Order: sequence, then structure tokens, then C-alpha cells
Amino acid sequence: MRVAVVGSGIGGLCTAIGLQRAGADVVVFERARDLRPGGSGLSLFGNAVHALDSLGLGDGIRSITDAKARSFRGGQRRPDGSWLSVYPMDALTELRVVDRAALHGLLTSSLAPCTLVAGRRVVSASEEGTVRHAAADGSEKVDRFDLVIAADGLRSTIRGQWPEDPGIVYAGYSTWRGITERPVDLGGEAGETWGVGRRFGVAPLKDGRVYWFAVASVPEPSRSRAETPLDRTFDTWHAPIADLVASTSVDRVQFLPIEELGGRLRTYVRDRIVLLGDAAHAMTPNLGQGGGQAMEDAATLVALLTPLAAAERPHPETLTRALGRYDALRRPRSQRIARQSHLVGKLAHSGGPITSRVRNAILAVTPPAALRRQLTWLQSWTPPGA
Repeated sequence: MRVAVVGSGIGGLCTAIGLQRAGADVVVFERARDLRPGGSGLSLFGNAVHALDSLGLGDGIRSITDAKARSFRGGQRRPDGSWLSVYPMDALTELRVVDRAALHGLLTSSLAPCTLVAGRRVVSASEEGTVRHAAADGSEKVDRFDLVIAADGLRSTIRGQWPEDPGIVYAGYSTWRGITERPVDLGGEAGETWGVGRRFGVAPLKDGRVYWFAVASVPEPSRSRAETPLDRTFDTWHAPIADLVASTSVDRVQFLPIEELGGRLRTYVRDRIVLLGDAAHAMTPNLGQGGGQAMEDAATLVALLTPLAAAERPHPETLTRALGRYDALRRPRSQRIARQSHLVGKLAHSGGPITSRVRNAILAVTPPAALRRQLTWLQSWTPPGA
């Protein structure tokens, strides 16, 4: 089976690796020439680890992470450092935090040579499997594939060609993300700190450095100008927040407006095209599930297509059934998680001081059993056939 994967993000690479190992002929098209994704981290909850295990990547991810994140006290705090809510850590026994650059390196090195074609922009893809792609000089070429996997992110070119594309919307807040240049002692405490229209999150990496993110409710930024650098709002918040920011080079801090799909897609599949990852269900990062859901997509699609992968030409009806099963399995779960993540963002960035005090009171009285149920549901996923 000849497969085109559009986009070399987490979901696209995981899918390409799995299908290639199953016997498919895979090409990954990536419009960017510079493939360095550094500057931020990624939390991998149990469901993401299960997906990577099913793809044969579990040992690799364990080699570039360790298990200390799950031993940290985590939850939500006030800016003075007092705890609002503490996660039941026995529900996070598989949690790992990874530097995105290290993860990307692991994934790209797991592909066969010449699989990834950088600097090649996909212009369009037909439902029959025809892909038109262009080089940097504008010259175009057309290739035919048995399957086209659109893993080209939030601003997916391929999804944008679908009549039901809901577009993207600004969530009302933006984030700064960075990784410290040196180890910083977190005192065994991680998680998020919630203020009024502000949040700050920390997560330990394997080598003692810290991945951190700051979130603020701000008007929708303009992409045509340089964004305002991270302000000093967090300087008075509890330790070691100010130290984390100071330990990160300004030129390595990433600014990102938080955006999500403007509505739910009715299907992730159109004939020989399938959407995956952010192209299918771009969500806010409030549950730490964007990458995990892309990995679930990849593991599910690979499991369903493995019986067909080595065939020179898969039977059309068999391929249609497999893609229909992918849609039936992935769309309800990923869209439910996207909705939940949206609601958490609304709660975290709700109103002014009075509303925030009400929010804090809700967090303080939420029973640990309710948090445990939510975390268990998120992480208990396994790929089909597992």
C-alpha cells in the first residue's frame, strides 16, 4: 500500500513509523525545511504511553524520559503557593514529560532513510488519492497514493478544502513556553498555579531542566507584528516561578496564541483521505492531551491498516471499512476530550477577581475521587486489538 503522510508533527511521524513497519510504502511531506521543534515540553499520560507501546516506540520514549514526574505533588495552586487542589498521584503512575526536540529526534530517526521529504508543500489532495505538491521554487509534481493521511496541523490545507471545515478560533488566551537552560530544583512540586486571568505550569524533565508555560488572557494577537514579550506579572508569584523564567534565554521562549477548531467535524474520513491529530480535532492544551490524542489516532489507524499495509493494492472495500472504523473509534473520544479541554480553559480564565474566587472554591471542594475518575478515563485507552 502506498501512503502519503502530510505533515511531520507527532501524529504524522507516529503513523508513518507504524505503517512503514507494517510493510507500507510511506512518504512524509513536510513544508518546512527546518525540522527543529525545540523550546517546549510535552506531558505524556498513560494513554499516550499505551499508544507508543503499540507502535513499538515505548522503549525509545522511556530512554529519553524518566518516571520522576509522577512522584511530584501536582495540582493547582494559588499565586502564594498554597494548594487549591491536589491530583491523586496514584492515578498518574505512567506520566512522563519529554522535551519535544528529543521526541522529534526519536521519531525521525525511527523512519527509514529518505521517507521524510522536507521543504515540500502539499498544495491539494483529491479523494481519489492524488497529491499535488510543490518545491520551494514553485515547481509542482503530482503523485498517486492508495491513502492520504492529513496530519498537517491546526491550519490543515487538506481540511481547509473540505466544505464542512469549521475553521479555527482564538480561545481568548495565549501562552509563553520555555525550557530552562539548567536544572532547577522544584522541591518535589509541579502542576499549575492559577491567578486572575493568568496561569503558570511547571513539569520536570529527565535531566533536571524544567519545562514551563505561562498563560494569560489577552486580546487576539496579530500575527503581522512581533508579540509582546512575557511581562513581569509572575515575578511576585511563589518560588521558583521567577527563577524558571530567568533561567531561560529570552530568544528561546516561544509565544503561541491558543486556538482550536471552530466546531466539530462530522467525519474524519473522505474516501481515500483521513484526518489525524490537530487537522482532525485541534484542541486547547488544558488537559495536556493534544499530543496524546494524535498518538491515539496514529496507533488506531496503524492497528486497523496493518492487515492491508503490505498489499500492493489494498481492496477498496476493505480499506473503506477500516477507515470507517477509525472514524467511529476516534471522532467521539477526541471530540469529547476537546470539549472538556475547552471548558477547563473557560474555568481557568473566567472573569475577574470575584469569579476567580468562586472558581477557586469549586476547585477546593472537588473530591479526589472525581479527579481520579477523570484521570482514569483519560488514560485507560488502549488501541483496537490490544
